[in-house]
Amino acid sequence: MKKTITILLALVMVIAATCTAVSADEGTKVYVTIADDNGEIVVARKSVSVSDLDGDGAVTISDALAAAHAKFYADGADGYGTFDSEYGLSLGKLWGVENGGSYGYYVNNASAWSLADPVAEGDHVYAFVYTDLATWSDTYSWFEKASVKAAAGEEITLTLKCSGYDENWSPVESAVEGAKILVDGKDTGVVTDADGKAVITVADEGSVVISATSDTMTLVPPVCVAKIGAAVPELPKTGVTSTFVFIGSGIALIAAGAVVIARTKKEQMSF
Repeated sequence: MKKTITILLALVMVIAATCTAVSADEGTKVYVTIADDNGEIVVARKSVSVSDLDGDGAVTISDALAAAHAKFYADGADGYGTFDSEYGLSLGKLWGVENGGSYGYYVNNASAWSLADPVAEGDHVYAFVYTDLATWSDTYSWFEKASVKAAAGEEITLTLKCSGYDENWSPVESAVEGAKILVDGKDTGVVTDADGKAVITVADEGSVVISATSDTMTLVPPVCVAKIGAAVPELPKTGVTSTFVFIGSGIALIAAGAVVIARTKKEQMSF
């Protein structure tokens, strides 16, 4: 008996170790978005498995961006580069663009301090190349919903916000009014209202990227990945209503008949 228990415990330890190894190999799942120097979204909230690639003892923003380039950039990891500066680990190349350090990166829509900042399971890393190299007016923006599911033709409501600073240089967020909503880069004719809200519909099934542009602001393009399913068929109202009324009436008649029969039997038994 003791021998059997010992064997079972050994098996449990082997299985646990195997599961741990598999989990470690899978890495940390992080979503990555990248916008290039033309303000185009080249990676739209794509899932990547991230591990400690640079060996600094943590899974970081830099690891996530390196993994995204290795997976999606044409020349792989060669499209990404870093260097050490007075601010710590800094970006030197993003999506093949080297512009002297004019890049931005956010985690879960909050500005990060360094590429060495850690990331966790399910985090969203967004890195972009500045398009305005004169006044650096590029303004980070995002939808409150990063992903949605809807049926074809169903209304999708999104709220667009952007980041900025107040008079004390404290971070603030604001609604973006008058921004044009794009679906896979095409203008939908819908613009955001004073609260940053917009309501759109997508006619075809599949996965689309919803973004926005503005005539008055240099927006870092926001990203919402929408998965559009089959349209819900509309049943004929008259026919459906009539059918349910007929069924309901039938059920009511059966129930009433059952009550009458039960009472009759009861009365007969009383005699």
